[in-house]
Amino acid sequence: MTGRIAFQGELGAYSHEACVAARPDHEAVPCRTFEDAMDAVRSGVADLAMLPVENSTYGRVADMHSLLPHSGLYIIEEHFVRVRIALMAMPGVRLADVKKVRAHLVLIPQARGFLRANGIEAEAAADSAGAAAELAKAGDITSGVLASELAAATYGLNVLAKDLEDHGHNTTRFLLMSREKDMTPRGDHGMITTFVFEVRNIPAALYKAMGGFATNGVNMTKLESYMKDGSFTATQFYADIEGHPDDPAVQRALDELGYFTTELEILGTYPADARRR
Repeated sequence: MTGRIAFQGELGAYSHEACVAARPDHEAVPCRTFEDAMDAVRSGVADLAMLPVENSTYGRVADMHSLLPHSGLYIIEEHFVRVRIALMAMPGVRLADVKKVRAHLVLIPQARGFLRANGIEAEAAADSAGAAAELAKAGDITSGVLASELAAATYGLNVLAKDLEDHGHNTTRFLLMSREKDMTPRGDHGMITTFVFEVRNIPAALYKAMGGFATNGVNMTKLESYMKDGSFTATQFYADIEGHPDDPAVQRALDELGYFTTELEILGTYPADARRR
């Protein structure tokens, strides 16, 4: 092992799968909450944290964007993980024996066609990997779990069917966070810069702030707004752009943005994942 990487959830979760894909030589450290995963890095318990920020089916991960600006950590990489759903059960159990499955609430609708075709009822669980751990402990031979194949391997369960999702596009984007800014050379597929900002309370401030990116030819791939401190007038924006702050065009766009903002913080500049293309 060369280090430790923290994630929210149980061993076998899709976040754990992202950790294995990104840092197979690191020890994965499960944490109860996103804040706990960040704390693990800040305190030195872990070197990195793997955090989900958005899903192609369900949108942004609740609260994550409000946590990132105050984390004291930096984004050093992004990773995309296809959510592949497997049905697992105790060793020796056949598919015909499974009458009920448990899974996180967001997984169940994605496998509705398979469950209906096989006459299997579904029950929501707080965590799919946790449900796999509970099944392994209980030994119920009439129940199964929908989770990752990694969860089956982790808890000694047999995979009875895989790739059960009704649609093959469900993907989660993760950010790899570190205490230190990354010094990795530029990626083969370009760079992404992530930042948060708050516009000045003047007419058309957002329109004017965005103008610098348009006139300088900088592509903005994400822009989301959030209420700040319960205020209806102070709105924080989270943005991703293509490029590096050292690029002249990006530098000019950020300079112009700064003129119309009261706060501007860069959360990280990192190589674009090839799977975002």
